Amino acid sequence: MELLSNIWNALTTPNECLISILSIPFTVIEIVFSVLLFSSLLNIKSSKKQKLIYIAFISFVSIISNYFIPTPFNLIINYIFMVIFIHLLFKTNIFQTILAFIIPIVIFALIGMFITNPYLALLNISFYDSSVIPIYRILYIFIQYIIAFIIYLFFKKKNLSLKIFDEIDGKNKKIIYFNLVFGIFTLLVEAIITVYYIDNLPLLITFLSFLSMLAYFSISIYSLTRIMKLASMTQKLQNAEEYNKTLSILHDNVRGFKHDFDNIVTTIGGYVKTNDMEGLKKYYVQLEDDCQKVNNLYILNPKLINNPGVYSLLTTKYNEAEEKGIKVNMSLLLDLSKLNMKIYDFTRVLGILLDNAIDASSECEEKIMNIIFRDDSKNHRQLIIVENTYNDKNVDTEKIFNKGFSGKENHTGLGLWEVRKILNKSKNLNLHTTKNEKYFSQQIEIYY
Repeated sequence: MELLSNIWNALTTPNECLISILSIPFTVIEIVFSVLLFSSLLNIKSSKKQKLIYIAFISFVSIISNYFIPTPFNLIINYIFMVIFIHLLFKTNIFQTILAFIIPIVIFALIGMFITNPYLALLNISFYDSSVIPIYRILYIFIQYIIAFIIYLFFKKKNLSLKIFDEIDGKNKKIIYFNLVFGIFTLLVEAIITVYYIDNLPLLITFLSFLSMLAYFSISIYSLTRIMKLASMTQKLQNAEEYNKTLSILHDNVRGFKHDFDNIVTTIGGYVKTNDMEGLKKYYVQLEDDCQKVNNLYILNPKLINNPGVYSLLTTKYNEAEEKGIKVNMSLLLDLSKLNMKIYDFTRVLGILLDNAIDASSECEEKIMNIIFRDDSKNHRQLIIVENTYNDKNVDTEKIFNKGFSGKENHTGLGLWEVRKILNKSKNLNLHTTKNEKYFSQQIEIYY
């Protein structure tokens, strides 16, 4: 009985030592909820191992800083480590990283605003009592975590998520960043008011404050989704415009083939009847070129190239090559929606390689460029190969990646240097550069 009495006394009287001990499991649980919330809302693909590493590391940093570094400097350190670790561990872009950091803070802050005043009024205690008396502290945090878990289940059940697009233009991104900064500042002001004046604030004022903050963030999230949908729709319209051009060219080519079909067959028959195999071979090569053009135009289809950014890039570069008289051969045996690489980095690398291939082949007597996408499942990798004819047979396949190296005048020589920088960021990426008497080849290898 004495033991139970001592435990009860420890729980029902001010006990900062016990509160400090209890903060350890509470910190871990809060970080677990934070990971669940931002990974679910932002649709961040991550393994259990990644989540466990994040929880363990951030929990350790938070606990150590809370014990040895005074407030508010401990919070600043915690937040810095959170941002860095989210970005590095989950491979998120800057925009996703900021949102992943902010979303749990906003949700927990709103929950706190919602329950604090009613909780204190219901138990008839002060804010100080709820902070230093363990039983009140435990009950308060338990309610907070229950509500956070319900919110997480709601998001998961409704499959609600914010899909962040790299295609959002700079102007819209600035608006979003400003909105987020303003929101955080407003939330901090509200939190300070809550901490210092919670005992004097009427329930009605607290409720109205909560509603106004909830309305602000709801409208902000709604505006964010509208901006992203608008950016996506803009990209789709651009792709549709490119596809219409492709269809128009394809239609003209098919009409031309239909019109000339009888003449083509008759010409082939003439070579066969006279047994002129050499003439037939030459004619077939010329015919094959036209067939390849039609085949390429068929491949330049947003349903086959099922990534808007890659589709737009390929159609633009294809038309650029065609204008320079370059024969383009394209092969697509890869599902681009399952590309195991950030699409922003991929389009940057592919764009640089295609630009270089167009520049090099346009100077050749025989202007040829081959673009190949295929899945090498045997070696667990995705391959993107860009080949082109070239004149400089003495080109050094290592020096071309040096900063400032260029074989042309008025070129910065930063393209391939940027490519190597991008590829070095990830362990699953490789670029294999080779050359032979006819082709200069760049092979992107994406391992999975």
